[in-house]
Amino acid sequence: MDGHLDTQDKVHRFERTVLPHLDAAYSLARWLARDQQDAEDIVQMAFLRAFRFFDSFRGGNVRAWLLTIVRRTYYSWLRDRRHEDGDVGFDELLHSGHDSAGSDPESIAEREDTRHAVNAALEKLPRAYREVVVLKDIENLSYKEIAEVVEIPIGTVMSRLARGRKLLGDYLRLSVVGASHEL
Repeated sequence: MDGHLDTQDKVHRFERTVLPHLDAAYSLARWLARDQQDAEDIVQMAFLRAFRFFDSFRGGNVRAWLLTIVRRTYYSWLRDRRHEDGDVGFDELLHSGHDSAGSDPESIAEREDTRHAVNAALEKLPRAYREVVVLKDIENLSYKEIAEVVEIPIGTVMSRLARGRKLLGDYLRLSVVGASHEL
């Protein structure tokens, strides 16, 4: 019975501490895998790993700890799969709360066009840049937290972030120029 209580306590602590970061874990997995089903699988595997090693977590930033596990799980999954299929765009509308402001059809269409352009540009980024841009600009992690998650020096985080943002801007400018030429 004593082991059962310990397990129940671990489950409750895990749920209280780690589960609130499920959305961030999914977001990172989704941007890395670029496929909803694969991201769900990766997050499930990552949470199983996180639960298994939860006793070794000694405090600190649980979000960064979890995102590190998600990232490592993704790279293990990728190595095992040996390919990258199903290049599906990430639909921000499905993964964010509904905003009633600006709900007229023209505003909605404009926001959807912007989201589509940003998502398409993000997906074009090389993985090393995409992951730091997502962690900084979508997940709002600090440089230090990103360095921990990605396991690189802070200077490399800053460099990749600057290059990734520049490329992202270039891709967005190209998509705007391309769209204006189609008119």
